[in-house]
Amino acid sequence: MTLTSVRPRRPAPMTTPTTAPTPRRSTALLVLVLGVLSAIGPLATDLYLPALPQISADLGTTESRVKFTLTTVMIGMALGQLVIGPLSDRWGRRVPMLVGIGVFTTSTLAIALATSVEAFTVLRFVQGLSAAAGLVISRAVVRDVFSGDAAATFFSRLVLLSGLAPMLSPVLGGQLLLLGPWPILFVVLGMTGVLSFVLVLYALPESLAPERRERVRPTQQLQLFGRLLRDVRFIGPTLTLSLNFAMSFTYISTFSFVSQSQFDATAQQFSLVFAVTTLGMILGNQLNAALVGRVEIHRRLILGLTGSLGTVLALVAFDLSGTAGLVSVTSALFVMMIFTGLVTPNATTLALDGQPPRVAGSGSALLGTLQFGLGSGLASTAGLSGQVTLTDMNTVMLLTALGAAAVFTFFAVHTRRQLRA
Repeated sequence: MTLTSVRPRRPAPMTTPTTAPTPRRSTALLVLVLGVLSAIGPLATDLYLPALPQISADLGTTESRVKFTLTTVMIGMALGQLVIGPLSDRWGRRVPMLVGIGVFTTSTLAIALATSVEAFTVLRFVQGLSAAAGLVISRAVVRDVFSGDAAATFFSRLVLLSGLAPMLSPVLGGQLLLLGPWPILFVVLGMTGVLSFVLVLYALPESLAPERRERVRPTQQLQLFGRLLRDVRFIGPTLTLSLNFAMSFTYISTFSFVSQSQFDATAQQFSLVFAVTTLGMILGNQLNAALVGRVEIHRRLILGLTGSLGTVLALVAFDLSGTAGLVSVTSALFVMMIFTGLVTPNATTLALDGQPPRVAGSGSALLGTLQFGLGSGLASTAGLSGQVTLTDMNTVMLLTALGAAAVFTFFAVHTRRQLRA
């Protein structure tokens, strides 16, 4: 399979999906472009994490209300994928991507001017809604071009690049706070949106040819979503991914407060902790790529889920024994994120691989909606009663890790019964 040459504004379509190897240069370019696009959402989520206490004080509001803006951006990403995914099945991948990035850039720059937590929250929702384009369409493009272990390998390579965003953005955010107040973070993020728009315009070929596009009415779209929700091959891995994501997002959304209030960490120290744990996720994804062809996909996923649950139990033990400190908690979170890096590409591949390419956008949309909607919703329950504590964080992480393991066990048993029938 060969990716066609890129022409500005009128790119030629890619060929049909296959597991045959692509030319190394074409694959590297696709990884670069999709990595940047799929990093927009994590960048929007993580860049301002070190500034959460500062934003709370500047806008004259509570920690819980500022933490809720993390939930609103995730809800926006969830709903946005539900809309943008089907649109990309109908109109192709490029046009919805360009519109999404344009809205993202505008709303991000507007956040820098927000003077109330209400305006901040609404704009964050719009930001998440538009950032969904990069997430959902990137996955759909991969499904257009790859399948099976080739897709799992590509997703692992994709996370290597896109994972740099959550690893480096809190570090960058912490350093930018030394140069000015929190609005500077969103100005920089807006400029990133401009660069992403140019990158899509000139470097992303259309991967869904007109004859392969799915034109469905809203009622048919709802029926398609209903079919996916009833398909155990789709919903089993999707719920597993969503609950595992809820576990990791609980840490992402709460540890800025926990580290600074309980462990006396500075914003810059928190950003370094976050970078270390995100490096763990990247290492996990690359470990997964190395295991492809050696270890079967279900076994790779079991390894990730088991390791995630084990490290959360270690965090609970640290808390109960009174030995929890910044170093011990960071070490456990680092290991947890390594195992999380094994879960994401394999669960995503299992969920989408059983769906035909013409509905890859819809499948990717529903997967992303459940992942971000359910994940962020469960994560937001940590610390609802007031100041967020390590115990609150650990409790939600433990329950969601147990839920992910239970769902996958049911999915695996059901799949085995179907194969025997």
